[in-house]
Amino acid sequence: MMSHTSTMAVMDAESSDGSQRNQPLLDVQNLTKKFGGLVAVNDLSFQVDEGEILGFIGPNGAGKSTTFNCLTGKHKPTEGTVTFRGEEVTSKPPHEMVNKGMARTFQHFAPLYDRSVLENVALAYTSGKVFSWSGLFSLSTITGTTYDAAAEICARVGLQDDLHRMPGELPHAGLIRLELGRALATDPKLMLVDEVFAGLASGEVEEISNLLLELHAEGMTLIVIDHNMSGLFELIDRAIVINFGEMIAKGTPEEIKNDPEVQKAYLGGEEL
Repeated sequence: MMSHTSTMAVMDAESSDGSQRNQPLLDVQNLTKKFGGLVAVNDLSFQVDEGEILGFIGPNGAGKSTTFNCLTGKHKPTEGTVTFRGEEVTSKPPHEMVNKGMARTFQHFAPLYDRSVLENVALAYTSGKVFSWSGLFSLSTITGTTYDAAAEICARVGLQDDLHRMPGELPHAGLIRLELGRALATDPKLMLVDEVFAGLASGEVEEISNLLLELHAEGMTLIVIDHNMSGLFELIDRAIVINFGEMIAKGTPEEIKNDPEVQKAYLGGEEL
């Protein structure tokens, strides 16, 4: 697998001498999400710089996908703020977040199963909505130029031989590629990738990881959730770890591996 070390460092708003530092691409402050009496995300703050690959790690039920849902507008945060590209976007609806340059993939696939792979990507490209397509976007409105662009995106994610297959005909790895293609069609600046390695064989993990690294090399900033720690640690610059909705650790992959709180959360204190 390709190794990766980013030249981007995580920077505060000001340096120690008081001079201004680069503004983060994404700035999350005191994010909290409650469902009745359940606190799914609790006072979570972190930043992502342009050009990073951030790992977002935690056991099942830790609040990772809920955080993604709050960032992308699917859930309205109970408290806290989300700033993206210098603009506060807290609680903006999903289609607005897509139009502002934030896209995500989903752990539970939701393509249009009555449309081909090419048509799925073409609709995402045309509508600018990867979350909630409607009947307003019919295939009859899609031009040949759009289909050409969609075919290029399909080839970019490794689906060039599957353009006219239906999503239900794709293997699991193919559906992951389709999720990436649909998100990529919206031309995001930041892509949130949810459980991209789940259910993949080791060779498929390497292929998808290399694809993400290629997208990153072309300018994409990524936040990646996954439980496949070995695959994720080969990919990311740094990670934050949450448990029961709270951050318990942050740092480089090596620092995360050796953190006692992370080891306790995952394996009862055994080393990762």
